[in-house]
Amino acid sequence: MTWSLLARDADGRFGIAIASRFFAVGALCVHARRGAGALSTQALMNPLYGATGLAMLEDGLAPDEVVAALTAHDAGQAQRQLHVLGTQGPGAAHTGADCVDWCGHQVFDDFSVAGNMLAGPQVLQATADAYRASAGRPLAERLIAAMCAGEAAGGDKRGKQSAALRIQGDEDYPELDLRVDDHVEPMQELQRLYTVSLQRFQPFVACLPRRGDPVGELQRDRIEARIAAFTAALPGLR
Repeated sequence: MTWSLLARDADGRFGIAIASRFFAVGALCVHARRGAGALSTQALMNPLYGATGLAMLEDGLAPDEVVAALTAHDAGQAQRQLHVLGTQGPGAAHTGADCVDWCGHQVFDDFSVAGNMLAGPQVLQATADAYRASAGRPLAERLIAAMCAGEAAGGDKRGKQSAALRIQGDEDYPELDLRVDDHVEPMQELQRLYTVSLQRFQPFVACLPRRGDPVGELQRDRIEARIAAFTAALPGLR
């Protein structure tokens, strides 16, 4: 019912983008934690994989060990799809034998793609190719561009309904967490929400309490100045 992209950038951020012909795909499928990694549970998803899998990564297990441990004792593993990315090295994935065609996954050094109920293998290939081709752009923009390419290649064979994007940096809360739960053009709406987030939300979040600075910026004039400086540096937002 879904395809997704997990990625880790050179700064250690994790990004997840996901789309589906299913309501609120971002609610139960995607999981990330600072200093641990990211994962997506798909097909007949098992939301319990989220917290357990991230805890395993935090404890030092490699992604392939996490995938093996999560699926080994799951009676529904044949209907599950899962991919996992840690803080270093390649990720790992599982596509159960009973996942609906087309289904499959691709795993690389710093990103992975996985999907089921897709128009065909070209969906994952287009997603992966577009992600590689966008090197040098902000992680969120790379994820959106890649998923748009996958959608153009056929996406979910049943159609479109929801999408989500999460960027996890070195904080206990995400840098960005966007969801489109029900929309006729979810990827277009996700792109619109990302653009709106640049206007105030992203620079505002950068002013909040964080590791090493448990108070954050409290002076409203300084917050406004940082927001103005952030948006002034972005073409089209001045």
